[in-house]
Amino acid sequence: MATFPDYKDIYVFVEQKNSQPAEVGYELISKARELVDGSPELGYKVVGVLLGENVKEKAKDVIAHGADKVIVIDDPKLKDYSTQFYTDALTQLIEEFKPSSLLTGATVLGRDLAPRVAARINAGLTADATAIEIGKDVKLNSRNGVREIPNEDALLLVTRPTFGGNLFGTIVCPDTRPQMATIRPKVFDLAKPDPNRTGEVVEFAPKWTEETPLVVVEGILPKEVAGVDITKCDILVGAGRGAEGALDLVEELASLLGGEVAATRAAVEDGFIAKERQVGQTGKTVRPSLYIACGISGAVQHVAGMEKSDYIIAINRDPEAEIFKIANQGYVGTVESVLPALIAEIKNIKASR
Repeated sequence: MATFPDYKDIYVFVEQKNSQPAEVGYELISKARELVDGSPELGYKVVGVLLGENVKEKAKDVIAHGADKVIVIDDPKLKDYSTQFYTDALTQLIEEFKPSSLLTGATVLGRDLAPRVAARINAGLTADATAIEIGKDVKLNSRNGVREIPNEDALLLVTRPTFGGNLFGTIVCPDTRPQMATIRPKVFDLAKPDPNRTGEVVEFAPKWTEETPLVVVEGILPKEVAGVDITKCDILVGAGRGAEGALDLVEELASLLGGEVAATRAAVEDGFIAKERQVGQTGKTVRPSLYIACGISGAVQHVAGMEKSDYIIAINRDPEAEIFKIANQGYVGTVESVLPALIAEIKNIKASR
């Protein structure tokens, strides 16, 4: 049975663009901090990894968000994302420092980089995780019987939706290190930064296996974003298949509250709400202060994208609907019968102010 005495600490790849770290990196630093603080017997540290050009100054921000140490690779080759050079640099960093776990945001960049690094170092990778924890007293069933994993191996238990989001599975990689996972933005809480935190900054210079880029980027065109980014909205009114005949009411309610309309996959597939507003495992993960679920049954696929909203109000004609199990407040009835009363009450309150 493999053991890994030389591998330690939880590393977080902090993605950046134009020398500005992405928020998902800080979310993962916060989660890593929680895991390390919850297992003090391991003696682990939280280590941020920054790749780019002119990014060293951002190391202090990574420390402020919870890292004990930041490893910086500052090189002109890393100014813009390159699969070739980022994979080369991160692979060498892993081989040099030997992390027990490596977390990466499940962004466009992270989804390209993480599997290439995992293949390069022959490590396991779990994609699109929704929960992670350090296992203690773990016993695995194998062909040769029950296998006990020593606590000092810091086995990472990574949970992700499967079968189209209808089930959740917990995946472990007991035989390779580092244990790698990509996690979608907004899944974990972003802890408040502490500007007084101190930590270590280490600069690492990789030895490039190939100096000449295999792909030359001649220009970068900014992406034109149409519509609204629901991941940044504080109030969302979600529409499911049960709200198809009342979309005007859903839109009016969202407007009155200063929010935006979101949707389930079923609503998007039925064609009455645009794809960019889809919430769920195959859509976006949101964390508004208020989420009003209108005609939404509460399928696992959708719930995975909105269950961490601060306050959830559910409206569904089925009193046994799964959405009521996670709702803070619920109304049994059709969207057409409930929303007019809610809208009228909001209007009355606004008129009395």
